[in-house]
Amino acid sequence: MATASAHAVIAAHRFGLGEPTLGAAAADPAGWLRGQIGPADAQRGRDLPDAMAGLRAHAEFVRRRREMKAGDDSRSGEQQFGEHFRALVVADTRAHLVTAATTQRPFAERLALFWANHFTVSIAKASARGLAGAFEREAIRPHIAGRFETMLKAAVTHAAMLRYLDNDQSAGRGSRIVRQLARRGERTGDAPRITGLNENLAREVLELHTLGVADGGAAYGGWGGYTQADVTAFAAVLTGWRTPAREFLLGSASAPVRFDADWHEPGAKTVLGRRYAEGPEALDAVLRDLAAHPSTARFLAAKLARHFVADDPPPALVARLAEAYTRSGGDLPAVYRALIEAPEAWQPGGAKLKTPAEFVISSARLLGLGEQAFARAPDGGIGALGQRVQAAPSPAGWPDRADEWLGPDAVWKRVEWATRAADRAGRFADARALAVASLGPALSDASRRQIERAADGPQALALLLLAPEFQRR
Repeated sequence: MATASAHAVIAAHRFGLGEPTLGAAAADPAGWLRGQIGPADAQRGRDLPDAMAGLRAHAEFVRRRREMKAGDDSRSGEQQFGEHFRALVVADTRAHLVTAATTQRPFAERLALFWANHFTVSIAKASARGLAGAFEREAIRPHIAGRFETMLKAAVTHAAMLRYLDNDQSAGRGSRIVRQLARRGERTGDAPRITGLNENLAREVLELHTLGVADGGAAYGGWGGYTQADVTAFAAVLTGWRTPAREFLLGSASAPVRFDADWHEPGAKTVLGRRYAEGPEALDAVLRDLAAHPSTARFLAAKLARHFVADDPPPALVARLAEAYTRSGGDLPAVYRALIEAPEAWQPGGAKLKTPAEFVISSARLLGLGEQAFARAPDGGIGALGQRVQAAPSPAGWPDRADEWLGPDAVWKRVEWATRAADRAGRFADARALAVASLGPALSDASRRQIERAADGPQALALLLLAPEFQRR
């Protein structure tokens, strides 16, 4: 396999999203990737909701439910909620996938998808419905080529994240709102509805977004390094950062997020041995220190290396990416360039298995389907393959290891999807030519013979979509 041709295949499939031809990447694969480093493209779609629109939709649903009389609607509350947000969810899903299927900057798009999964906000939780797309557009896509600290702050303080991880309902135990409710309870005999501190956001920022799971990553120098006391103190720092739900209900909200001093825990807090003063400025300071922490550098380096190179990335590669992060002060383009320059990233063999979303997106790109790929179903069938778009089952996001996607049922569903897609497109696509143009020297003799010997166009295309060289990247 000629090195230049092999590298073009890797650039197009491992770093990109699966290109129909290797033309753009062929002349200078690494240069093609470096030229894409920058903010992600604006998503394709009409009337895509921002955070304000999503929060107004939540408020409108609450108002309607309050005004509704018993028996006015036979649907369950869950059904009413789902239908109320259907248009927003469909618009977000299509924008997410159509942009990936049509972009001319697939490396930048892959990075946007990586970071959106790193900072997961999932519509599997009702409070995030109608907000997940806005979160990706506002907190992630503009910041993928800046400093990690900037994206971290944008993600943590976005309305979608504050709602998703319950910081809206987190109040300092000594805050004015808790003291007021306690006094009211003493007068009326009713227990206060707000019970105090919620640690969800603090825990996930430490464990999933910055330092990594406590006492983890031994093979890569270790990460974590925080205690339960740090989680509690950080949760106190986060109190007061909320979406003004009452103002949205009254129609008077002017911004999706604000700091509400009435909910903030008074007094200084100590996180990871550092003392932070009371007030909204403390959050910036904590996030700045977390972004600069050596554990964060190692944890992020390992995640990027796992995504692009191997399920168990080489420790030496992780160390070099972490060094690039630290040396540059958390500048993400510096880390991307170190990844592109790493010899380990250009090893042939397709070490990474495509997730269901990557499989469908790369199939759409291979066939040049564009928006048509998502005309029948907004998600292109990804949900049926086990990966509901923008609906990861937990704040940890979707897994990035092959063994999570290789169960017998999951493999059979891929076969069914590929067969249906090939039945629709196979009579108009030349699978043999596509295989050579897209996979080039990576296409094995065995796969080439199978495709050439297919009984007809649909079968040939199905065999291409299911070939190991196409299923892996």
